[in-house]
Amino acid sequence: MTAALARFAGTRIFWPIVLLVVLLVINLIAFPGFFTITIKNGHLFGSLIDILRNGAPTLIIAVGMTLVIATRGIDLSVGAVCAISGAVAAAIILGSPDPGNPGVVAIAIGVSLAISLVLGVWNGFLVAVLGIQPIIATLILMTAGRGIAMLITEGQIITVNSAPFKALGSGSLFGLPVSVIIAAVIFAFAALITRRSALGLLIESVGINPEASRQAGVRSRGLLFTVYAFCAFSAGIAGLILTSNQTAADANNTGLFIELDAILAVVIGGTSLAGGRYSLTGTLVGALVIQTLVTTVYTVGIPPIATMVFKAAVVTAVCLLQSPATNAAFARWRHSLSLRAGKGAAAS
Repeated sequence: MTAALARFAGTRIFWPIVLLVVLLVINLIAFPGFFTITIKNGHLFGSLIDILRNGAPTLIIAVGMTLVIATRGIDLSVGAVCAISGAVAAAIILGSPDPGNPGVVAIAIGVSLAISLVLGVWNGFLVAVLGIQPIIATLILMTAGRGIAMLITEGQIITVNSAPFKALGSGSLFGLPVSVIIAAVIFAFAALITRRSALGLLIESVGINPEASRQAGVRSRGLLFTVYAFCAFSAGIAGLILTSNQTAADANNTGLFIELDAILAVVIGGTSLAGGRYSLTGTLVGALVIQTLVTTVYTVGIPPIATMVFKAAVVTAVCLLQSPATNAAFARWRHSLSLRAGKGAAAS
């Protein structure tokens, strides 16, 4: 048992899980009913459900961001894509004579996601074909995207009064929030397609050594197109959920800084920004840490303006705990435990 714990302590996901548990305990101490989940009208309610619901958009984007980072890239445009996606959907629904028509909402969602996919292909084109550094390529859309969303909304906050569209952000299915179910489906899809096929290994190979991968016959250009398109597609879904939850399209604030939360979730989860090996499970834990941290700030009465400071502190702490020096110390600890276990077995 001790040896198994020592091995688990040596994994990159150990400290994020410890941090998540610590945050949950702090919330439980500050609010004894924190773990309470109630059922009203067939829907689940409680602080834990709120964490899952509010963290769903970040997790959705973080899943796509994980694959992009695994290729040694970055996507700073996801927040802008969120704003564009929400603005397009709101404009289509508002321009319809029957905003409550499920068919109209389905068309609005389809068009928004199609545009998000095109924006992801654009990012992939800049990175894979033109060879522009990912941080610069996606910075272009990050800068221009808000302006595009402002043009779509004509500089106004578009209020959307549509029950089918509102269900994306605040509706429930089988008692769970719809947004949580969508996030779970996207996470499961990404895990299945990358870990049950060769796609994950190809993505890692491109991130570790793009030139060697190319010489080995890996079509890195196609992979880059795929991961950037998927990341933007995920951002489009998150943008629809955020806009639905707000019942309004706000080009200035929808998805604002969500790219930073997604990157933080990926880093906390143990995926290296240098590319290569990645962990979707770690990203899931990282997204939960980010949202639980925000909830903790509100629960203990800390001013919300200090949230970014605490996020920075958490990332710093996790990075230090995942550093080579810390890993070496744990390796020595595991070695000493194995020696003690060997001596104990010999003595018996």
